[in-house]
Amino acid sequence: MRVDTIFDLASLTKVVATTTAIMQLFEQGKIRLSDPVADYWPEFAAHGKQEITVLELLTHYSGLAPDLPLEPPWSGYDTAMAMIAQEAPIVPPGTRFIYSDINFEALGELVRRISKEPLDVYCARHIFRPLGMNDTRFRPPERLRWRIAPTQYQNGTSGPMLWGQVHDPTAFNMGGVAGHAGLFSTARDLSIFAQMILNGGTYRGRRILRRATVLKMTTPETPPGAMDVRGLGWDIDTPYASNRGELFPLGSFGHTGFTGTDIWIDPFSKTYVVLLTNAVHPAGQGNVVSLRSRVATLAAAVDGRVPTAAELESRLSLTTLNELRSGYRMGPTRNDDVRTGIDVLESENFAPLAGRRVGLITNPTGVDREGRRTIDLLNHAPSVKLVAIFSPEHGLFGRADTRVPSTVEPVTGLPVYSLYGETERPTERMLQGIDALVYDLQDAGVRYYTYVTTLGYALEAAAKKGLPFYVLDRPDPINGFNVEGPVLDDDLRSFVGYFQLPVRCGMTVGELAQMFNAENHIGARLTVIRLQGWQRTDWYDETGLRWINPSPNLRNMIEMALYPGVGMVEGANVSVGRGTDTPFEVLGAPWINGGTLAAYLNARHIQGVRFLPVDFTPRENRFAGEVCHGVQLNLLDRQALDTPELGVELAAALNHLFPQDFEIDKTLPLVGSRAVIEAVKRGHDPRRIAYDWEQNQLRPFRALRAKYLLYP
Repeated sequence: MRVDTIFDLASLTKVVATTTAIMQLFEQGKIRLSDPVADYWPEFAAHGKQEITVLELLTHYSGLAPDLPLEPPWSGYDTAMAMIAQEAPIVPPGTRFIYSDINFEALGELVRRISKEPLDVYCARHIFRPLGMNDTRFRPPERLRWRIAPTQYQNGTSGPMLWGQVHDPTAFNMGGVAGHAGLFSTARDLSIFAQMILNGGTYRGRRILRRATVLKMTTPETPPGAMDVRGLGWDIDTPYASNRGELFPLGSFGHTGFTGTDIWIDPFSKTYVVLLTNAVHPAGQGNVVSLRSRVATLAAAVDGRVPTAAELESRLSLTTLNELRSGYRMGPTRNDDVRTGIDVLESENFAPLAGRRVGLITNPTGVDREGRRTIDLLNHAPSVKLVAIFSPEHGLFGRADTRVPSTVEPVTGLPVYSLYGETERPTERMLQGIDALVYDLQDAGVRYYTYVTTLGYALEAAAKKGLPFYVLDRPDPINGFNVEGPVLDDDLRSFVGYFQLPVRCGMTVGELAQMFNAENHIGARLTVIRLQGWQRTDWYDETGLRWINPSPNLRNMIEMALYPGVGMVEGANVSVGRGTDTPFEVLGAPWINGGTLAAYLNARHIQGVRFLPVDFTPRENRFAGEVCHGVQLNLLDRQALDTPELGVELAAALNHLFPQDFEIDKTLPLVGSRAVIEAVKRGHDPRRIAYDWEQNQLRPFRALRAKYLLYP
């Protein structure tokens, strides 16, 4: 169990997907709740259903049976719709509450008929992607299987396990997409959805529903005097509402799912509860009704505070407590108060460096939260003597794209020793008169970004001379959570591959320094001045820190997000936009047919990115002055995009379409894996290649990485 484990949501599909979609269409005037369903689906009128309204489907007052029969065996979405058309009410519509999956199977069909998009496509486009619910989808792809909680034996108590396929038998027979079940998601994504509801239909500036619509959905819409009270899709007070607990008031609302999932939202205290369990694993015998109630009661009891361990233990059994600990604080956050290592060092009045003659490894990214250079801060610190500066690739000013000579810093007059000139390592001469080395550089979060190698080489030099080494830590700018891509082959270590890392390692430079020092047995006297306020899921633009280009061709977060993928192929005979205004947002060469490449890549349906044909002429670097034909990469969703998998998709497309021109072997230093290159040459599906490195390489790497992580 991990905090990003993907669960089969079962009937949460009804409110998260189908109800939301119907209410969006309602807002657009494309459907009216009081209309008969048959107005939109004429075949539905058969057998006494001609007066059933959309409202009665949403509130479970249609009079229809709980679900379609499973015997005799049947399959197919169209078959299910034909069976619904032949159903007859078992009580008169509007007279009695009968919780019915058929109601929402029919509503899913209305979404398809009215929007002209299947329910899964509609929801992805209009709900999940705009909200950033990147792990929420019907029919999750095979590459995500390792993150999905398996549910139940397909034969009930034996046989193969349902794993990544919908548990609900009707939805399974329908092909995995249905209005009542079939959605998969995580606690994080459901937290986003719940917060959107609490916000009155908006989340981070994206409006999904109007405030009035949210109010209408979540207040009673059942007939006057009804004992079982429902909103539109949402449960308010019925026998299914035990997950409200003992303290949330009437007027709060939620829903449950058969597999062991639930969500409850209280607009009065601005509280939501998401509980994802797996009661049906492995043989369908579990029961979480009591647990749901106790968790909701606990959440209501602490008045929105994060409870202490003592409060938790006084209300829950130890078993329940252990069940909750791994995922208790899952609400989405935005972090505007991050302090980097230099900020923390300032707050300590530079005490760790007191009395030392310091050599500083830095460039323009070495600034504090107010924009003051680390160079100047150390130079004016009364207890510190700054005696030398070291610059990485791109030089002290971060603008060079070639080898850089050593120079003098113009403000302080201190020597600046280039670690990307005649040498890439601090030499004995450079380190003369230095008592400690300090590293303050903003990394890119990518294995082949050379600041990582400069870190490793500097650690080795410090250890050899017995110097203390201080890392002023900074965030992984593309978040410290995602671990993606092939791990570097051990014999391919180089200046663009210092350690056996995946393309995205999800680690800060401080964490990497600890790993390098221990795993390479360097033995440096290492101290990491930790970040404050940063969480692993934060991207750089969620930290409140000012943006400074870490290198001349990484100028914004779009390019940073694309770099781990597009950069994998730039060792070959292609331009990735260096020398243009949009580096890493384009890819081309004089020998590429841009229209053909764009069509091929778009047909691959790569999540989070789309491709447009484009011509561009680099002013410098590869193909300078030549017209390159290729593609522009439009980043739609950085959370959904697996960038190293994108890199393999690009390599596979170029190798398939232009085998006589594309020099795939030259991508090896940055791809870092001979097995990946050979699999591409053999025509293997990139998704399968990515699944293989996930299973065989990333799992052991994550176990190694866990030993060195410093932040939540």
